[in-house]
Amino acid sequence: MRTAGEYIAFLQSKGFKLGEDAIAFIFFGKQFAKASDQLVIWALESTLKMKQSFDGSFYLLLLERLVEENIQDKRGLVTFMKENGFYV
Repeated sequence: MRTAGEYIAFLQSKGFKLGEDAIAFIFFGKQFAKASDQLVIWALESTLKMKQSFDGSFYLLLLERLVEENIQDKRGLVTFMKENGFYV
């Protein structure tokens, strides 16, 4: 598993632009939700796939829900996303 910081650096190396304010908000959300790096990565990845850009309010809502639902693995993530209408 990589860290949230490493994942953000990976995204930037692929040309995805995240401003300093977005990066700060990502880490604020991590602390606010008491989320693991893996949950932050999944919430960020899902936000970017669904919204095509960083949407802070959507990211934070999704991250909080992932923490509340105690999502532990990719299978649990996919199930949660489907059951809640995030994946069509």
